[in-house]
Amino acid sequence: MTTPIIAPSTATSAPAPTEADSSLDASFDIVARQDRAEADIATLRGDVDEVKARLDKVARAATRPAISGAATGVSAEVKGFVDGYLRRGSTAEIKSLTAAVPGDGGYAVPQEIDAVISRALTAISPIRRIAQVVQTGTAGYRKLIASGGTASGWVSETAGRPETATPGFHEIAPPAGELYANPAASQTMIDDAAFDIEGWLADEIAREFARAEGAAFVGGSGDNQPRGFLNGPITPEKDSARAFGTLQYIATGDGLGLGTELELRLIDIVQSLKAGYRQGASWVMNSTTLSTIRKLRTADGAFLWQPAMAEGQPDRLLGYPVVEAEDMPDIDIESTPVAFGNFRAGYLIAERSATQILRDPFTNKPFVHFYATKRVGGQLLDSNAIKLLRIAE
Repeated sequence: MTTPIIAPSTATSAPAPTEADSSLDASFDIVARQDRAEADIATLRGDVDEVKARLDKVARAATRPAISGAATGVSAEVKGFVDGYLRRGSTAEIKSLTAAVPGDGGYAVPQEIDAVISRALTAISPIRRIAQVVQTGTAGYRKLIASGGTASGWVSETAGRPETATPGFHEIAPPAGELYANPAASQTMIDDAAFDIEGWLADEIAREFARAEGAAFVGGSGDNQPRGFLNGPITPEKDSARAFGTLQYIATGDGLGLGTELELRLIDIVQSLKAGYRQGASWVMNSTTLSTIRKLRTADGAFLWQPAMAEGQPDRLLGYPVVEAEDMPDIDIESTPVAFGNFRAGYLIAERSATQILRDPFTNKPFVHFYATKRVGGQLLDSNAIKLLRIAE
């Protein structure tokens, strides 16, 4: 019996991985990760660039004028009013704003333009900035003011409830008048497409309105114009003894000027105002009076005047903001050059919201006049909310 001969196997086993092979695989893995990271970064950069482009577009749109054509979202009504009526005098493109009636003073401007006029007017009219302003749809406005709170009392659980006293009421009907402005521009300026006619018109109207109403809100007669808060009776009597509609004054103690104890008199004015009114109270005076008061010092040499700590903030006197109103009286015998109080509670401005504009290209050729009117009224609202400093002994 022969022993079978087994041929040697031709198959060979895989060689064991070496250290060099492991390093090569690790290098391939790092490269792959770098490629993936670079691809992700490129995607993120694209997304960031897209977001930046959108933000730049929004920023450019935000810096454009509020009223400058259809590209900025202005209504067809405004565009038709500006390009049609203001520039060319055409009424065909004016829809149903408010009917053109000569007695009403022309066409009512669209709300967008009227809002621009109102914002500019508020920014430059001193009393309007601090007073209570109401919009009316009619020429008249009336409001009832209670002269005292409803009476009350204390009773036991089972006792009867006696009738309480009825508070008194006073009707406030601010006298009103037609406020007007008549700015003019040359026809060449109006025909220039780059001329911002609506912005120019809003600024011109607001400036003229502010000049006229500033005087009326302070000392207006009430005859076809607002009644100013200084056009009324004044007395040194306190709130509890004073008649409704009469302002209290604090005398300077010197019949010829502000006196030597002005600091004390200013403190008296502040404390004469009830605590509920002091929140939101302001000083009102013209620049001449302000120049004198700014020089006041305390006993230790410090100025009573406190300059604003940040741009856009008002200067302060005894901790309260100061409003410059050039129509306030100068320092003179028996004048009232300084007022202090909460004018939002103390003075009411009632106005018909729509501004009317009548285009007049004929009166002063080659200039085009824009005759703008607005009905505005004003009156003292709460005589307990405003106090005066009077030049008197």
